[in-house]
Amino acid sequence: MNMDENNFFEMLQKANKTTLKNHGDLITLERAVFLSWWCDKGDCKFCYMSTQKNKIKDPSKARRRINNIYAEAEMCKRLDWNIEFLSGGYESFTTAEIKEIATTIKDIMGDGVWLNTGITDELEEFGSEIKGITGAVEIANPTLHDEICPSKSLEDIGNMLDVARNLGFKKAITVILGLGETLEDVDYLIDYIKNYKINRVIFYSLNPHKETIYAESSQPASLYYAQVVSKIRLTFPHIEIICGTWIDNLANIGILILAGANGITKFPLFKMFGTKYGKRVEEEVKWANRRLKGTFTDKNKLGEPKSEISPDFDKHIKRYVKESIANKY
Repeated sequence: MNMDENNFFEMLQKANKTTLKNHGDLITLERAVFLSWWCDKGDCKFCYMSTQKNKIKDPSKARRRINNIYAEAEMCKRLDWNIEFLSGGYESFTTAEIKEIATTIKDIMGDGVWLNTGITDELEEFGSEIKGITGAVEIANPTLHDEICPSKSLEDIGNMLDVARNLGFKKAITVILGLGETLEDVDYLIDYIKNYKINRVIFYSLNPHKETIYAESSQPASLYYAQVVSKIRLTFPHIEIICGTWIDNLANIGILILAGANGITKFPLFKMFGTKYGKRVEEEVKWANRRLKGTFTDKNKLGEPKSEISPDFDKHIKRYVKESIANKY
């Protein structure tokens, strides 16, 4: 898949036209809502949670307060952000607890939520509170996957996605670029998307965490990232593509949108809101000639420092609103 500069920019133009034709010009802001910072497996070699397993003596203390989770969802609703998915490490919450959380968030947001809470054989327990199921494929190379994510079998992920399809749920996968894969590995990813009839692909770039084997690694080049996304967009014109980038790589956003992204994610929302970084996100979308759903700068959208839904959420809403208002350009 190596290509010269002219071929790459031709592919980028085709991907952009394909996205506009099939999805329109609206870009969503997406936010993963984390349920906890504990994972019973804790052996994915790139993951922050792999550095915490031996440090956390009481996993229950790594669980977020439920009302804090609900308050975060309420703030996403106010700011017109989408919830990318509910995410938590293995064994951090029971299936019944996740179902209850998802049901309440559906009531807040007005729509079912995506799940990314690990491989499970209990999907039958979920109903309309769930929109779709996410499989954490992570590496677009099966050999590397077995080495880097030894406890998350690609076969088991695939079996779960098949069950999800049979139950009527949509299906998504997450893929992290920069873990050692190459452009040639995109062919494997394409086959995986076809085989499991994936509706949504969420790309992230590597975020090198201390104490992991990737601590001294660099994030993938923006044009490499864009080539991968363009190839997926051109192969799957109707699929939804979400792209994540970090606060130190906001310049990726424009080219990833042109490459085929429908939404962007992986931002520290309340730290960036109303800052020069939030403004930069909106500028990237603007200069990619797109409209943005949601805001990173309109402080009027923050609302009052109390919940509109339940007084149980008040103290968390107050903190989120005050933190965001205090931010300066």
